[in-house]
Amino acid sequence: MTDRVAGKIALITGGAQGLGEATARMLVREGAKVAVTDVNIEGAKKVADSLNAAQAGSAIALPHDVTQEADWRRVVDEVEQGFGGLHVLVNNAGVSLAKNVEEVTLEEWRRVHAIDLDGVFLGCKISIPLMEKTVKPGGPGGSIVNISSISGIIAGHNMAAYNSAKAAVRHLSKSVALHCARKGHGIRSNSIHPVFVATPILDHHVRRFGKEEAYAKLGRQVPLGRIAEPDDIAYAVLYLASDESKFVTGAELKVDGGISAM
Repeated sequence: MTDRVAGKIALITGGAQGLGEATARMLVREGAKVAVTDVNIEGAKKVADSLNAAQAGSAIALPHDVTQEADWRRVVDEVEQGFGGLHVLVNNAGVSLAKNVEEVTLEEWRRVHAIDLDGVFLGCKISIPLMEKTVKPGGPGGSIVNISSISGIIAGHNMAAYNSAKAAVRHLSKSVALHCARKGHGIRSNSIHPVFVATPILDHHVRRFGKEEAYAKLGRQVPLGRIAEPDDIAYAVLYLASDESKFVTGAELKVDGGISAM
């Protein structure tokens, strides 16, 4: 541990598994306290219990439906009550859907956007006031890290709703960055754009082809020849959450094995 985020308090949505869990573990190893939130509260509790077993008082688990404004207000209040403030927001909760524009139903379209986009909007809107209260004037500020996707930059014929939502997260992150810069409170906003990652979001591929073949097929699309590991993304979150990136805002960090360079 090098204490890259020592003393910081982070809220991580979708923290029960996958990228959210990897990020929670990474930030705690580097000195932060984390609120792990998820609709899967049992999963979130398992992650928090594991973190607390290694570092007492480092984590809390909270039930959280990111599409609901009332849930966001409750969660942010509970983070303030439990930890005393908030420095880092990681909007990670998301779902994928592989359907083209003619196949996707309006209900499916709205669900993907509600989770992948509305959840990010609500997180930024409701967390910023607490972050403003927490950060010290003249010192390092707060950090909003929105997990978009390389699919927010590169489109696919069968990813209509997902492409749309993740592209919107990319631009929303920039709008939030400019808003926060204008207010002068030192809160930054950036997006991360992963390629395929070995998490449950790829389960539909695994069920179809088996894990080894599925990962190999996806990896062949990536110049580096493999899919990402969760920590590949968690390290990117760590950088943006830390004071090392204090002059980075409105940026998009591609963690895509070179696929966007093709």
